[in-house]
Amino acid sequence: MSPAPQEMRPDPRILESQVQTLSALAQLGRRARHAATVEELGFLMVNETHVLLAYRQAVLWRRDAPGIGRVQAVSGAPVVERNAPFMLWLEKAMAALDRAGKEMAPQPVSAADLPAELAEDWADWFPARALLVPLVGRDGAVRGRLLFAREQPWQEGEGRLAAEIADAYGHALGALDTGHRHLVRWRLLWRRDRRLPLVLAVLLFAVMWIPVRQTALAPAEIVPLDPTVVRAPLDGVVERIVVQPNQEVTVGELLLTLDPTAVRNRLDVARKAREVAEAEYRQAAQQAVFDDKSRQQLTILKGKAEQRQADVAYAESLLARIQVKAEKAGIAVFDDANDWAGRPVRIGERILTIADPARAEIEIRLPVSDAINLDPGAEVALFLNVAPEQRIDAVLRYASYEAVVAPDGALSYRLKATLSGTGQPPRIGLKGTAKIYGEPVTLFYYIMRRPLAGLRQITGF
Repeated sequence: MSPAPQEMRPDPRILESQVQTLSALAQLGRRARHAATVEELGFLMVNETHVLLAYRQAVLWRRDAPGIGRVQAVSGAPVVERNAPFMLWLEKAMAALDRAGKEMAPQPVSAADLPAELAEDWADWFPARALLVPLVGRDGAVRGRLLFAREQPWQEGEGRLAAEIADAYGHALGALDTGHRHLVRWRLLWRRDRRLPLVLAVLLFAVMWIPVRQTALAPAEIVPLDPTVVRAPLDGVVERIVVQPNQEVTVGELLLTLDPTAVRNRLDVARKAREVAEAEYRQAAQQAVFDDKSRQQLTILKGKAEQRQADVAYAESLLARIQVKAEKAGIAVFDDANDWAGRPVRIGERILTIADPARAEIEIRLPVSDAINLDPGAEVALFLNVAPEQRIDAVLRYASYEAVVAPDGALSYRLKATLSGTGQPPRIGLKGTAKIYGEPVTLFYYIMRRPLAGLRQITGF
């Protein structure tokens, strides 16, 4: 009897290779389903598919219509350069292959499948053999095509692997292609209907003549209306500011004091001079009884004594003015009391203001570049930074005719607007953005005003 045949066992190396292939197939499908954008999916298709299929170059072509589309991704290239010679040829070649490829399964292609004017350049850009793989969506429509190129012939098993992974790629591309499909419809309509550009141009021309209200945005601040300005009563040095910022003050309340040293020294000198003048006058008055010459000097010495008395009175008035008191009730508006301590001031220099919190207005700094024609009574809308969702209405009451330098160094026009309504105004010092409404203009002027102004500055016309 012949011996029993030995049991056939599969080669472990073959099993390991098959497991690796199935693992790569499953991993690529999973990554395709989790791709967030078409760009991410395209990068996966042309670069990461190499773990499943051996190729030298890969191209993803997205289809708009049969024979119409664009190259989405190329292996080894982070960005598709549309104007590069390779891309210009590739766009035409992929469109030609799409028109010729009627099958829904992967098929080998070469230069022979292209028109003569494109086939002669195949060897300059691609290896001799390529595999054209259609990407079919859930609705059965071809969303695009993948092209894998290499020197070796393509095997039947590789075609089946390409078809399997292409099914996952097509499903993922269809899920991410919603916006692209709407864009494709407009592209096709634009290409097929030659009257559409003319209709859109006429419609755009008509829309440009629609009247709109001219507006401008500018930084704004809530400022007091008719505040009382507290100024330095004389030249000196600020000793201390008694009140605090935003503190309520009453009439006659002490606000600040100046350093009294210089004034007291001046008063002492004036008093000494007065005493000397009075002594000289008394001595002359006693001698005038017997001396005619002393009697003649008596009037001059009396005037000199009165002048010294006036100097003393003036120095005493200066000493009384070093204490500055409030002449009006309200809140004290200034930055920081410590910033003023020890600072020298000139007579008339502004130190702080006293404002009525119930009386406020809007101060607007309109940049010169955004200036528009404004008349008193124009509508103003204020949006404060602390409450940007709330609109505060106001009416323009003043607009400066000359631009001045703003605190931030920009050249701007100063505007004042009166708050509408009778309620409590916002707190003084709050900042925000004001929208000023001007005269009606066309939409063309509204859009092109600043570009035309810049062009005129450049050209001089």
